[in-house]
Amino acid sequence: MASRVIPLVDARRGAPLPLVQENGHVPLDGPLLDRLGRPLTDLRISVTDRCNFRCSYCMPKEVFDKDHAYLPHSALLSFEEITRLARIFAAQGVRKIRLTGGEPLLRKNIEHLVEQLAALRTPEGAPLDLTLTTNGSLLARKARALKAAGLQRVTVSLDALDDAVFRRMNDMDFPVADVLAGIDAAHEAGLGPIKVNMVVKRGTNEQEILPMARHFRQAHGGGVVLRFIEYMDVGATNGWRMDEVLPSAEVVARIGAEFPLRPLDADSPGETAQRWAYADGSGEIGVISSVTRAFCSDCSRLRLSTEGKVYLCLFASQGHDLKALLRDGGSDAQLAGAIRGIWRRRGDRYSELRALQPADAAATPGARRVEMSYIGG
Repeated sequence: MASRVIPLVDARRGAPLPLVQENGHVPLDGPLLDRLGRPLTDLRISVTDRCNFRCSYCMPKEVFDKDHAYLPHSALLSFEEITRLARIFAAQGVRKIRLTGGEPLLRKNIEHLVEQLAALRTPEGAPLDLTLTTNGSLLARKARALKAAGLQRVTVSLDALDDAVFRRMNDMDFPVADVLAGIDAAHEAGLGPIKVNMVVKRGTNEQEILPMARHFRQAHGGGVVLRFIEYMDVGATNGWRMDEVLPSAEVVARIGAEFPLRPLDADSPGETAQRWAYADGSGEIGVISSVTRAFCSDCSRLRLSTEGKVYLCLFASQGHDLKALLRDGGSDAQLAGAIRGIWRRRGDRYSELRALQPADAAATPGARRVEMSYIGG
């Protein structure tokens, strides 16, 4: 009997999505799409589960203390294993790779991995878009080596400009001046345009929105893009509450009252940030609104964990193990087949489902979600 075809609807826009078969498959000669018609274009690779910060929304100190058991080195994918998988992912449609952690610059000789990944090409012969997200603590000493190895851009996490607020939020008494020095070093090395991500938590650092905007609006000639991220219910240990979320619309309104803004179109399909330009031409900001404006319908991202598990959503509770197949002698064709099968069965849309809950409800119930420090943001 022929497979039944299910018409799916984009929950954000109400528009029909491409038809897929009930079993989640698409024609072999067509693009690799998931069950909601989303292509695979973006691979995020976590290279370590360790971090030298203890931000409360990601790795709270009371959970990730001195007795916390991190993955042993033997469990981590080697650089050669990561590169092999990345090459296979590129053959399936991936065009952008972002290295994450934990804190990726804690992984010894990370620039060697960057060099290997920078040598990869798409089937059309083009280089991949290769980026890295960091807390900036080691960036000043690593920026030039990363650029020389082939890294194109960096994103730096920075939640406050005020030193006292920043030290409280990273919970390791790390000074903001060192992160700013890392951003300067990245600019001097040519790792741009630089993006700076600020997670906004109501009652904790919302007073830093305008100081951050004022500082980065003209930083390095407009070469730094400041992005504000709504506090999200990632993992299971950050004690997330809806009343601590400051909606992105309010962030835009606060900045727009001092610096008039105009909306910009997305740079590319599946972009997570809504972009706004300063009306005077001095640069732009972005807002990432996973809580108040879910963008699941455009999500083309897949995450590869430090130990070789594939996660289909930032809010996933279960991964798909590629390391076992990789280390058991699986061929490139077998690994490609596994990747294609995993993606075609994907139907994740956590943020859209959360948005359907009552406003005062807790996060969507379900199995314990994987920690962001394990699969990257």
